[in-house]
Amino acid sequence: MLIPSIDLMGGKIVQLVQGSRKELEFEDFEAWANRFANFPLVQLIDLDAAMGRGSNTKLIEFFVKRLPCQVGGGIHSLEAARRILQLGAQRVILGSALIQDGKANVVLAKQFASELGENKLVFGIDAKGGKVAIRGWREITEISPLEMIQLLEAFCTAFLYTHIDTEGLMTGLPLDAIRPLRAATNKQLIVAGGIVTSAEVEHLHELGVDAVVGMALYSGRMTLPDTIPISK
Repeated sequence: MLIPSIDLMGGKIVQLVQGSRKELEFEDFEAWANRFANFPLVQLIDLDAAMGRGSNTKLIEFFVKRLPCQVGGGIHSLEAARRILQLGAQRVILGSALIQDGKANVVLAKQFASELGENKLVFGIDAKGGKVAIRGWREITEISPLEMIQLLEAFCTAFLYTHIDTEGLMTGLPLDAIRPLRAATNKQLIVAGGIVTSAEVEHLHELGVDAVVGMALYSGRMTLPDTIPISK
């Protein structure tokens, strides 16, 4: 499955390179909602909330009313997660909240699963140089993505792995980083980070992995007709 990504910052849709430099921005929200309307799942990330500098709640509400979304960015509490689900999100993505004192926060993961149901939870694992990054990718921990999966698999319905080293560069996603993660879990595995072509999406599909695509869609390098039909 190809999952389009909508990243929000400063009241706009943006595309960043390596999570820092803004490459593209858009304000034609209705147009993008219409373009992504046929997809069974869209990823919606509030970058401002992820970086602890505000939120884009009104835009989140706009998109979740029009598209089937999994939503992430700055969700650290049960109250915040419930609020996003009440707005209409299908699932919430937890990232930095899953790390405490440099270790996987198994207690919190279990609590979220108990309160919300694991089918509502996607655990985000952002990695740079083989280590998990948190707080808007500004802090690198000593824990590996594989460790995160092994410790937290029982408490979510899917893992979202972002390969920061290639994110936004449109150079392709290295499959050597993906195969061990796929082998480690039977849960849905979604990956992101530099995916450019529909051929890459198909190759990932053959591995049993779903692909999040952002920059390639917004820049026109990958066109929507190339991505149809889409798996459901």
